[in-house]
Amino acid sequence: MTDTSTRPEGLSAYIAVTAAYWAFMLTDGALRMLVLLHFHTLGFTPVQLAYLFVLYEIAGMVTNLTAGWIAARFGLTSTLYAGLGLQVLALLALTQLDPNWAIGASVAFVMVVQGASGVAKDLAKMSSKSAVKILAPAQGDGLFRWVALLTGSKNAVKGLGFLLGTALLATFGFTTAVLGMAAVLFGILIAVLIAMPAGLPKGRKGAKFSEVLSKSANVNWLSLARVFLFGARDVWFVVGIPIYFYAALSDGTEAGNRAAFFVIGIFMALWIILYGAIQAAAPRLLRAKTRNEAQLINAARGWAWALAVVPAALTAAAWIAMGPETWLTAVLVVGLLAFGALFAINSALHSYLILAFTKAERVTMDVGFYYMANAGGRLVGTVLSGLTYQVGGLTLMLATAAVMVAVSAITSGQLSGDYKEAGTT
Repeated sequence: MTDTSTRPEGLSAYIAVTAAYWAFMLTDGALRMLVLLHFHTLGFTPVQLAYLFVLYEIAGMVTNLTAGWIAARFGLTSTLYAGLGLQVLALLALTQLDPNWAIGASVAFVMVVQGASGVAKDLAKMSSKSAVKILAPAQGDGLFRWVALLTGSKNAVKGLGFLLGTALLATFGFTTAVLGMAAVLFGILIAVLIAMPAGLPKGRKGAKFSEVLSKSANVNWLSLARVFLFGARDVWFVVGIPIYFYAALSDGTEAGNRAAFFVIGIFMALWIILYGAIQAAAPRLLRAKTRNEAQLINAARGWAWALAVVPAALTAAAWIAMGPETWLTAVLVVGLLAFGALFAINSALHSYLILAFTKAERVTMDVGFYYMANAGGRLVGTVLSGLTYQVGGLTLMLATAAVMVAVSAITSGQLSGDYKEAGTT
């Protein structure tokens, strides 16, 4: 790999990609909270709410598997622009939802639109993450620093999106909020089209679709660990915890509902912002500059086991309380923030290792395969979030998260520090 740190176009391209990704994730976070809380107030059950996001995650799996090849064939900028444009169309489509439709029709329509949004998100994500491998400096911890900064800042922006979504819903209503986001994102797409400098690969015509399946054992084991890591996060994050907090905080009046929206939005935003800030600081916290890749692989195992302790402790607290008590809500806030901090370290390590395990000429395909696994974990977590909360409440939901983190830790134990870059012989 060549050192791009002294090439102005490399840094400029990195800044442009990061800005585009920020804009996308701001609307993505806002849209998630708008959809979740809007349809909860319309009477949707936790399982029905989970259904709204199922196609979003399925679309992400399919997109990541194919987008890596598409980017290798046609170039990273084409998939980045396609992701931003498709998100604008998905937002506009969502404004056509008719509140007079039957529940089944509403669920089906939103699932399809969310599916399109899922495709858009993973086109943008795969393009942005792959670009870091191409543009980052090769010396020292440059790759870890650049990917951690991109991922951490993205999550902080997504956290602001959660807060923005709840604020827009409470202030302007569903349709006006979605239209406003579509207009802003379209303006940013135009700006990125005009301002994007050179520096990203244009694609190679000989790229074969069969190449998306990795031959690297480390890529495959890391992808499997990612399934359970993100499943453990989304099993409480997507449906269960927001609905629990709504039940605990709302008094049933319109003013009480709005207040609950703001509190939920603030918590979800703070969680994501904390997560993003720690991700960005992960190279320094892990002393990556003085540690080799084998040591960082060992660190990934230890941090995964540390994370498993938190949902296990919260499960015990929920079992003791057996209801939405004030002390339990306080414990959940503190515990889930601790989960976010530890989760950020785990996620940052994974995001670095996938780029370390691959090589530049097949980075889009390995990253696409890895984020297909990420979307698979989110899909499983999303379904289980509604199902476990509806069947067994907070206790079953948190216990499921603890088991999934433990499986991720066991899988991370299969990673080897003695490896060659993916695709080498």
